[in-house]
Amino acid sequence: MMFGDVSEDTCDDRRTTILADVGNSMVKLAVLSGVRQGMPCLEDHYNLDSHNFDCEGFENWLMTVASVSAEFHIASVYETAATRLETSVAAVSAARKLSVRKQRVLFSHLPIEVMTEDPRHVGIDRLAAATAASRLALPSHGAIVIDCGTAISVDLVSSDRQFLGGAILPGPSLLSRLLADGTSLLPEVLSLGDTLPVMPGRSTSSAIVAGIGFGVRGAVCRLVDEARKKVDAEVDVFLTGGWRDTVQGEIPSVQELPDLVLSGIGIAAIEISGL
Repeated sequence: MMFGDVSEDTCDDRRTTILADVGNSMVKLAVLSGVRQGMPCLEDHYNLDSHNFDCEGFENWLMTVASVSAEFHIASVYETAATRLETSVAAVSAARKLSVRKQRVLFSHLPIEVMTEDPRHVGIDRLAAATAASRLALPSHGAIVIDCGTAISVDLVSSDRQFLGGAILPGPSLLSRLLADGTSLLPEVLSLGDTLPVMPGRSTSSAIVAGIGFGVRGAVCRLVDEARKKVDAEVDVFLTGGWRDTVQGEIPSVQELPDLVLSGIGIAAIEISGL
């Protein structure tokens, strides 16, 4: 087991295991408090803006949950934010004499077979969510994972825990930004809302909200239907991500799990540490 050390105390059994999901918009942190029926138990959640860290708030949170030593398991799709997190951890370690280890989570740490052209190029967030979903799906069932974030992914896992790939499209905030950047008159709509949009939109902004809201709903529903056709088994559908409200109520029997990616990172931490 290889660790990159900020500082090290290998004998301290009071080390707190911290999971980090580093995304394009947010860095989501949680403490791995235990294992129940093969799934990680998470507590003491804390979020950071990926582009504007609250270093003081992060230090206060870290010293509250890990006053002696900490071990970070970091899964990142945004290298700049991951490096900023590691730098912040190092600063706290030096200033507060906190013993810290850090481990980058790779696809090889996850107990799932990746059936894509190059597993190294699949987002670790997609694989972590798929791993957790494969554990939560009923026996002999496959899984469909919908992750609505800066980008939206709809991924398929077979009943024998193979990640089969999926589809990726822009999320609501990115679609709004692309419309503003690609035109001279359309504004970037920052408040897209979490309720069903109104059609027809009676202003430019409300028309954009309707187009993005119904467009995302339609795209995700169609992708879920297409995914169901590709697996020779019943499937359980899981929904996660900060923009998951956009498709709430559109897919029957979907299981909404905001910590699905963190749970997958927790499974990797369990595998790595032998917990």
